[in-house]
Amino acid sequence: MTEIADRADNLSPLKRAVLEIRELRSRIDEAERARREPIAIVGMGMRLPGGISDPEAFWDLLRDGTEAIGPIPPERWDAEAFYDPDPEAPGKMYTRHGAFVDPVDQFDPQFFGISPREAASMDPQQRLLLETAWEALERAGQAPDKLNGSQTGVFIGIANSDYFRMLASDLAAIDVYLATGNTLSVAAGRISYLLGLHGPSMAIDTACSSSLVAVHLAAQSLRSHECDLALAGGVNLILSPEANINFSKAQMMARDGHCKTFDAAADGYVRGEGCAVIVLKRLSDALASGDNILAVIRGSAVNQDGRSSGLTAPNGPAQEAVIRTALANGGIASHEVSYVEAHGTGTPLGDPIEIQALGAVLGADRPADRPLLVGSVKTNVGHLESAAGVVGLIKVVLALHHSQIPPHLHFRTPNPHIPWNTLPITIPTALTPWPVGERRRIAGISSFGFSGTNAHVLIEEAPAAREPVASDARPLQLLTLSAKSAAALRVLALRYQNWIAQRPDLALADLCHTANVGRAQFEQRLAITAADSGVLQDPVQRPWCDLCWHGPWPLYSSANLPKRNRPLRCTATKPD
Repeated sequence: MTEIADRADNLSPLKRAVLEIRELRSRIDEAERARREPIAIVGMGMRLPGGISDPEAFWDLLRDGTEAIGPIPPERWDAEAFYDPDPEAPGKMYTRHGAFVDPVDQFDPQFFGISPREAASMDPQQRLLLETAWEALERAGQAPDKLNGSQTGVFIGIANSDYFRMLASDLAAIDVYLATGNTLSVAAGRISYLLGLHGPSMAIDTACSSSLVAVHLAAQSLRSHECDLALAGGVNLILSPEANINFSKAQMMARDGHCKTFDAAADGYVRGEGCAVIVLKRLSDALASGDNILAVIRGSAVNQDGRSSGLTAPNGPAQEAVIRTALANGGIASHEVSYVEAHGTGTPLGDPIEIQALGAVLGADRPADRPLLVGSVKTNVGHLESAAGVVGLIKVVLALHHSQIPPHLHFRTPNPHIPWNTLPITIPTALTPWPVGERRRIAGISSFGFSGTNAHVLIEEAPAAREPVASDARPLQLLTLSAKSAAALRVLALRYQNWIAQRPDLALADLCHTANVGRAQFEQRLAITAADSGVLQDPVQRPWCDLCWHGPWPLYSSANLPKRNRPLRCTATKPD
C-alpha cells in the first residue's frame, strides 16, 4: 500500500484515479472469491439404523439397496399397546415400524471426562454427538486433543426432546444435571467445551431441515473466517411414543412401514433416528494441508415458505427459489447438476410439489440424453428428521467417491400426480454408473422443514488428488496406537488388524502417518515397526496372547515407557 501511495503521488489526477479504481476492483474480486470459496468435506462420522457406524458400512447398505427399517424395539415402548389402525383412536398410533439405532443406552462417560451420575441425566442425543464428532475428526486426520484453543465451529441440527420429557415426568428425580443434559444448545456447546473450541457453537432447530441448515451456516462461517475448521451435522432419537401418536393423527406416517417416495402408493414416511457429523475446511486450507478431500460444497442457500396453503404445507415456488439461489451462489448452471438427493419423504402432497420444483429449475437447457436423476435415502433408513439432510449429503459424497448412484427403493408405479412425461427426470431403481468424465459431477441436496425453512446444498466431486511427494524410502514404518485403557487398546488394535487385512494394496506409510498424527494420544500405547502391511495383517501376528495384554506387538504405556524403552514380551504359558 505504501508503494502504491508513493507512486500515486507522482501521477496525474487522472492516472491516480485509474490506479485507485484498479485497486478497488482487485479488492472486490478478492471479496467475491472469498464469498464463493468452495468448502472441502474432509471427514465424516455416523451412527445410523441397521448397525451402521462408518461410511464403508453405509455404502454397502446403499449399494445393495438394503432397507434398515423394522419393528419398534420393545425397549422403546410396547408397540402393540399403542397400536390401532384407526388414526382417530385416542392415544394410539397406526404404525409399528421405524428405523432405529441399537444400542443407544451404551456410553463410556469417563472417556469424555463425564461422571456416570451426570451421564445418566444426559440426553442420549448428546452422547451420540460426542462419539460421532470425535470419530469424524479422527477420520479427517484432525487429532481432537490438539484442537484446544482453535477457531473451530460447531453447528448441530437437533429438535427432539424425548429424553427431557421422560426425566421431567418424575419431579422428585430431577437433579442438577437435567438442564445441561437436555437443553438443545448444550448439544453443540458440550462438544466445544470438551475440545476447547473457540469458534461459533450453536444448535439449530428448523425441524426436518435442521442439519442441512447447519451445513449451510458452517460453510458461511468458514467463508467469513469466523472459524478455520467446522463440525456440522445433526442427531435424532425416538425414545417415547408421543410424536408418533401426533404424526399418526396428522396421517403423516406410512401404514406399511416403507417410505415409498415418488410412488403412487406413497402414504407418508417412516420415522428414523441416528447421528451424522461432517468435518469442513476452506478448500484452499485443505489443499495446503494435504487433507483427504472427500467432496466440495460449491454453493448453498436457505429460505422460507412464508404464507403457503398451510403452516406445514410445502411451497413449490419457495423450493424453486432456494435451488436457484444455491446455483447462483455456487456459480453453477442448472444443467450441470446431474443428481439430486431429494427431501423425498413419500407424502402424497410433498412429492409432486418437490419433483415439479426440481423440473422447473434444473430441467431448463438440459440435454435430452442427460435426464436429472433423483433419489431419496429415506427409502433406505427412514426420515431422520433433524439429521435427515446431512445423511442425504453423506450419501451423495459416497456416491461420488464410488462413481455409482445407489438404487432408490419402493418405486414401482410412478405417482400419477406428477407429470413425468413433461419432466426430464429419472428415478434410478438400480445401481447406476456415475463415472468421472469431461464434465464435472455435481449434485444437489434438498431438505425442507415442516416449519417452512428450506435448504439446498450443491456438492461437487473432490479435485484430482495430487501426486505424492517423492521421499526417501524407509526400510521400516512405525505404527502407533493409543487408548485410555488396555481393553480399549486391544479392541482398537484388532480393528486395525482386520481393516488392514482387507486392504492388501494399502499404502503403509500413509496409514502410519495418519494414525500417528491424526488421532488423540492417550496413556495406554502400542507401537510396532513393519516393512510392509503383510506383517500387520498376518493372523499369526496376534496383538496379544489369550492370557495377558502382552504379545508379539510391542506394548507401551505411560507407566512403563520411562523405565523400559523396549517391547514387552509375554512369558505366560497356556494351561493344559
